[in-house]
Amino acid sequence: MLKVNRNDDRPIWQQLLDQAIHNITTGNWPPGELLLPSRELAGRIGVSRSTIQIVYEELFSRGYTVTSRRGGTRVSSSIQVLRSLEEEPPSGPVPPVLPLVHESIAKLQSWFGDHDSTQVDIDFNPHEPYIDETFTQSWRKSFLQASAEPNLDIWSYADARGLLPLREQIQRYLSLERGIHIEVDQILLTSGAQNSIDLIAQALLIEGDRVSVEDPGFPAAWTTMKYRNMQIDAVPVDEQGLCVDRIHPESKLVFVTPSHQCATGIIMSEPRRQQFMQLAGKRGMWIIEDDYDSEFRYRGDPIPTLFSQLPQNTLYMMSFSKMIAPGIRLSAIIGPQAAIERLTQIHELTYRHLPIMEQLTLNHFIERGQFMRHMRRVRNIYRRRHEVMTKAIHSSGLSSRFRLSGVETGLHVLLEADASCDEAAITSAARKQGVCVYPLSRYCLESDRKGWVLGFAKVDEARIEEGISRFARTVL
Repeated sequence: MLKVNRNDDRPIWQQLLDQAIHNITTGNWPPGELLLPSRELAGRIGVSRSTIQIVYEELFSRGYTVTSRRGGTRVSSSIQVLRSLEEEPPSGPVPPVLPLVHESIAKLQSWFGDHDSTQVDIDFNPHEPYIDETFTQSWRKSFLQASAEPNLDIWSYADARGLLPLREQIQRYLSLERGIHIEVDQILLTSGAQNSIDLIAQALLIEGDRVSVEDPGFPAAWTTMKYRNMQIDAVPVDEQGLCVDRIHPESKLVFVTPSHQCATGIIMSEPRRQQFMQLAGKRGMWIIEDDYDSEFRYRGDPIPTLFSQLPQNTLYMMSFSKMIAPGIRLSAIIGPQAAIERLTQIHELTYRHLPIMEQLTLNHFIERGQFMRHMRRVRNIYRRRHEVMTKAIHSSGLSSRFRLSGVETGLHVLLEADASCDEAAITSAARKQGVCVYPLSRYCLESDRKGWVLGFAKVDEARIEEGISRFARTVL
């Protein structure tokens, strides 16, 4: 019998409906059972007939009952009785085994490092920039002002390339800061480097194509391509950058970080750049140029991009992860119009377009001058920390035992050890001293190079000196 609980906040009809559904789905009211007429049931429970009629109408509309003039209301024979709560619930579909996904995720998690900071008070994280309250307050103002945008059309489905005013801001920035002169339709906004690489793999390659990557290099490049069933060829990196003569002759695409090599920090030399571009032009290869932190340069003039010299072959990737913060998940691919059109089609098919508020906020942040003020401020901070880092490495004696590279540009340097070095033991020993360093081996695909990639963006000057001192005591 259905019951009414006068202390229940739910409407009476909802209480009775829930009880009726429970009785049907658990088998208390079996298929075909005749329900009491609405007038009789209302009298027994002490509610109005209209309340029972609402319950019966809901049961019928949801398919729990069937009705007829002569047969009354009965429990539908198609209702499947659920197992009792005491029984083991039925198992759902079993996801397929995806060993490649598990392997790739494990590699990326290893590359990012152990996020358990309980034993670490100085973290030389090379992956994240400096963020403080000055930035967050500026970003918050841009967000609030962008949120007040009165144009309601911005909340509709949008251009898969990204918000046009934001692409125009990026167009101006690239022209002024990087010497890249393009049309706005040559810009596609994406959700980070991995999203960009995945789009390129889907749009411009086919399964089984050969792809060459730097080794050591950016693990997300080869893990993403490998997941898309590309054949990955590891190409060594020496003191001049990518070893061009080691690129497989059947490679359809080469991923490079020429302005500040992802792991070693090497800047690709001009002769090597010319050799690389001649080869790419001759063979018709695609180049992915990941320019992830070249905005922060401490010696000499800015390095010209490969895109500015070989635009018909190059897909230039820029990201706001290092310039602003990884959490905003905004980046861009710049390339030939035909390639960007193809990438846009894939982006529209699989993702449609990026969230509008992040784009509006970033556009406001750039348009009102906050972005350039932020860049000037953090450049000064990075320049000081870079100087303290390099001086501390030299004064501690680390540079006499290990090879220091990557000091001209970017937010990390490399201390490279001999291949015989027990990299893992030293990394563990440093952690016991409260210092987190990032092994070079995590950036390697086939290479056996050893050392440590040390970031300085998030560590203040005093902590840099203390951290390098502790690390030196661990290894010297």
